[in-house]
Amino acid sequence: MSDFPRAWILKAWVSKAWVLKAWISRSLISFGLLAFAALAGAGIVSAQDRRQNAPGEFDFYVLSLSWSPSFCEAASERSGGGRSQIQCGGRPFSFVVHGLWPQYEHGFPDYCQRPSPRLDRNIMSSMLDLMPAPGLIFAEWDKHGTCSGLGARAYFETIRKARSAVKIPEEYLQLSEPKTIAPAEIEDAFIKANPGLNSAAIAVTCDKTRLSEVRICMGKDLQFRACEEIDRRACRRDQVEMPPVRGG
Repeated sequence: MSDFPRAWILKAWVSKAWVLKAWISRSLISFGLLAFAALAGAGIVSAQDRRQNAPGEFDFYVLSLSWSPSFCEAASERSGGGRSQIQCGGRPFSFVVHGLWPQYEHGFPDYCQRPSPRLDRNIMSSMLDLMPAPGLIFAEWDKHGTCSGLGARAYFETIRKARSAVKIPEEYLQLSEPKTIAPAEIEDAFIKANPGLNSAAIAVTCDKTRLSEVRICMGKDLQFRACEEIDRRACRRDQVEMPPVRGG
């Protein structure tokens, strides 16, 4: 064999060796970067989720009061007719409790125990004066009550205490005619009726046209407190409709 073929073969093998070395180096670097990213990502998730969904580990509550006539009108539109459930029957419900929701300063926990402890039907029945729909009561326990760190009876007792701490303005208790109103006027009415409540602790929400809810922020001691994130989600419409109370 001449020197030329040997030199050419040697050069080819050297070239392949460099290619292999480069591929191995790139693979190791990529693996290292992926491993670092995975570890860094795990660290970020850990930092974000340190108390995520840990029962009892939250900053404050939101008491959500739903304007029942709006809910029932929307439900009737969706189903194409009236609803037979307790809430949308003949009883004159105005504001009803949607829930008492544990919150973080940013975000909120939910479904903190899976499966959730079974809710006694006697406890459910005891809440129908404030939350007039059995399905709602069961759902609120599963999603929010399990995050409170309280047993079922204590959680619903806390809902009752929170509701009793809020006075509904007189003009909304027996609203007999449809009303068009600015969300700020609803806030002002609640603030006037509840000493210690201010605009930083309350938010009015709406759908496309109607008042949906009034949400009031409370500390674990059930005292009113500010909640910027809840306030940012408030209704931005100039006016909303309030359907009248049924039978009102």
